[in-house]
Amino acid sequence: MRAIVVTAGVAGSLRLDRDWPEPHPEEGAVLVESLAVGICGTDHEIIAGEYGETPPGADALVIGHESLGRVLEDPTGTLQPGDLVAGIVRHPDPVPCTNCAVDEWDMCRNGRYTEHGIKALPGFARDRWRIPPKFAVGLEPDLADVGVLLEPASVVAKAWDHIDRIGQRAEWQPQSVLVAGAGPIGLLAALVASQRGLTVHVLDRTPTGPKPALVAALGATYHTGTVGELDFEPDITLECTGAPAVVLEVMCKAGHNGIVCLTGVSSGGRTIDFDAGALNRALVLENNVVFGSVNANRRHWELAAAALGRADPDWLGSLITRRVPVEAYPEAYTPTGEDIKVVLEFAR
Repeated sequence: MRAIVVTAGVAGSLRLDRDWPEPHPEEGAVLVESLAVGICGTDHEIIAGEYGETPPGADALVIGHESLGRVLEDPTGTLQPGDLVAGIVRHPDPVPCTNCAVDEWDMCRNGRYTEHGIKALPGFARDRWRIPPKFAVGLEPDLADVGVLLEPASVVAKAWDHIDRIGQRAEWQPQSVLVAGAGPIGLLAALVASQRGLTVHVLDRTPTGPKPALVAALGATYHTGTVGELDFEPDITLECTGAPAVVLEVMCKAGHNGIVCLTGVSSGGRTIDFDAGALNRALVLENNVVFGSVNANRRHWELAAAALGRADPDWLGSLITRRVPVEAYPEAYTPTGEDIKVVLEFAR
């Protein structure tokens, strides 16, 4: 079968292997036909050789962690042939740590978790894959064209879940939300905020293209200036760019009792001349909270599936700006600077 693979840690090793072995039954009872995989910055970093870990005994890493497929067989009876599913990316560590022991593998404490297409587990960019039923999340049939967005939506669902938990520290009635960055994570974060009836603002540096209209369709306000130029202090901020300057700016802009969730991953290696003392003073005196969030557990994946089910499917479909057949895979993994989400299609 076909698989998109890399030699882990070797830049420029991306290739299509047409003779990749069928998934071994030990990978899981559920056999899935791959429909599509989404492509994100993590994939580009793995292709650049910045990280990625080959599964034990394998000579290459199948990439792809944003999945969508149809069940071919499930002898456990948990799923039925034809069911639409996505595979949960992270699996718990073998120890397990206290969090992995209670199915909170997204909060793994010792770093020994594994991840499909990233760390020691084969990814979903292959014609067929297997997964244990516990890590297969069902989707409604009407999400067949957009279900590949479930993985980024799960990241957003976790972020909102933890925002809610932090907000319960006191009487809290948030009204305004700032989302920094209008990539897939940012737009999905704005979607969930709009579903909650909040006043939503999205900040992005791109003044043209589809992003302003997508934000407007949510009833939200689109901004292209700087965080400092905004004329309000948000109750909730989701930072989805990882740009160091923006990270610092949103921390300084939070309103009283504000919560800032950082979902963007910075590359590091840069320093900024910054008044850390002033930030500390504001965080303390205003009871603000800044926290980071990554990955998701099954509960978050199910919350994400529900959020996608409530959304306008045409709006969700507009997030996917390019669909590329697997045989033309180099095109899919070549950034254009104009895409929101690129999807590599295995079957339709």
